Amino acid sequence: MKLWIDGIETTARPGQTLLEIVTGMGLMKGTLSQDPIAAKISGRVFTLNYIPVREQDVKERESMRRAMAASGGVIRLLRYSDPIGHDTYRRTANFILFLALHRRWPNAKPQMNCTVGSGAYVKVSNAPDFSAAEMKAEVERIVAENIVLRRRRMPTTEAIAYFEAQGQFDKADLLRYRKKERIDLYEVGDFADYFYGEMAPSTGFLRSWDVLSAPEGFIFIYPDPNNPDYVSNYHEMPNFFAVYTEGKRWGELMGCETVADLNKLVESGQVRELIRVNEALHEKRFSQIADMICERGAKAVLLSGPSSSGKTTSANRLATQLRVHGKKPILMSLDDYYIDRDKIPTEPDGSIDLEHINTIDTALFAEHLEQLLRGEEVEIPSFNFKTAKREWVGHRMRLCEDTVIIVEGLHALNPVLLPRGLDTSKVFKMYVCPILPLNLDDHNRIASRYLRLLRRTVRDFETRGSSVQKTLAMWDSVRRGEERWIFPFQENADVIFNSSTLYELAVLKRHIFPLLRAIGPEDDCYDQVRAIVKILNYVYEADVDDEIPPTSIVREFIGGNSFYR
Repeated sequence: MKLWIDGIETTARPGQTLLEIVTGMGLMKGTLSQDPIAAKISGRVFTLNYIPVREQDVKERESMRRAMAASGGVIRLLRYSDPIGHDTYRRTANFILFLALHRRWPNAKPQMNCTVGSGAYVKVSNAPDFSAAEMKAEVERIVAENIVLRRRRMPTTEAIAYFEAQGQFDKADLLRYRKKERIDLYEVGDFADYFYGEMAPSTGFLRSWDVLSAPEGFIFIYPDPNNPDYVSNYHEMPNFFAVYTEGKRWGELMGCETVADLNKLVESGQVRELIRVNEALHEKRFSQIADMICERGAKAVLLSGPSSSGKTTSANRLATQLRVHGKKPILMSLDDYYIDRDKIPTEPDGSIDLEHINTIDTALFAEHLEQLLRGEEVEIPSFNFKTAKREWVGHRMRLCEDTVIIVEGLHALNPVLLPRGLDTSKVFKMYVCPILPLNLDDHNRIASRYLRLLRRTVRDFETRGSSVQKTLAMWDSVRRGEERWIFPFQENADVIFNSSTLYELAVLKRHIFPLLRAIGPEDDCYDQVRAIVKILNYVYEADVDDEIPPTSIVREFIGGNSFYR
């Protein structure tokens, strides 16, 4: 059978795996940066252990396999640099980690907690002799064995029974919400697990990694995203970790640690109480942050966060709390300091990187901030997004004794915005990000970027008229900008505000699912949509929009936010 793999014509023999085919083509170079990890066929992602042409197809003269027929034999290989290849690598790493724990500490109760910079923190309980050094040695043994990672299809009821017997009641509870009667588990010996997506063809594909000791567990270090043939440099993030831990504690207190827990609250109607408590916690935190600002005597708040973190609502709710202290907050946007689009340097392909710091007139902002803090009057620019140019419309500003300016923007924590010699006590730095403590199950966390993507997709459609396809097409570029210009500065903040809520997946699903159903295999974003749906399929919808207050951060995305009226 003729195939076109990455544009190269080749012939596949019956029974050959994709891995065998690409190896024969000389496409396996032995490095993570160059070797394919998975493949995309007709909008779907497949393991490299997939067999395009089976022996039975030839013997029985049947038509080719469905995916191959739909693709016309065209296959695109996915490498670590591809977002899907990156996720495939991480799923494979997670499987190997839990396999290692099962082999060395069979009674251990591990839990994937959170991503900390370039690493993932795994908490390990019920293993008194656990050590990170032994963990690393066991992972090395598994990688050296180069075990082929194959799936076995079984009835969902059988999988539930298996996980109950293994003491993984969290996964068993989740699978009870699975609508399909069968499920594919990856198995090695007596160990099986499921990671909601494809994995690399064998354990030997885990090439750039490390294991570091951490309290009550370990940190697994992933490859350097810019040079995946090397392990990332790990930097501790105590502020971020403290905020995540606090959110995790509240999840435990509310009995909502996993998606199965959330579903039970939706079924019982107790999700309404969860909403009320979540919103009360947010309000209390905004009040505490306002206290901190006033105690310091700060005159400016620099508020940053990644896309769809809830920056605008957070700025307004903070302003409300500052008014309680008798302050007169003024909201400013870094967007007004955009440089005219035609003056921004272009990328090699002629495009403009709108996430880059060079899109902001940092010198002018620093000058204006310095003048304002000295008590001088300043004319603030306005950026016209229709003309893509800065305008001067007579917007003048001067700080009085009780004024506090709140400056919101993606780059607000970048130190180049601050004038030299600034009295740092006059500036308070705040980072807003949804650090979701909710897991699918103990072995599978829900990444904060997943929640932000759901938020942005719903918001862009509801309030900006943007299609799902357009939002998803931009997402990889948005993430690259965040990695470069936002995340490196989050630990510099005086406070990190966790803008996630435990209930919102159930709310967002009701808004986003009709949009996702309209995406077909012919759409370029089909594989991204399938990845989103894999998780949402386990989440119960909650028709409780009437319970969500108009000042809620969630309202910034589903509509009805009073700050936008």
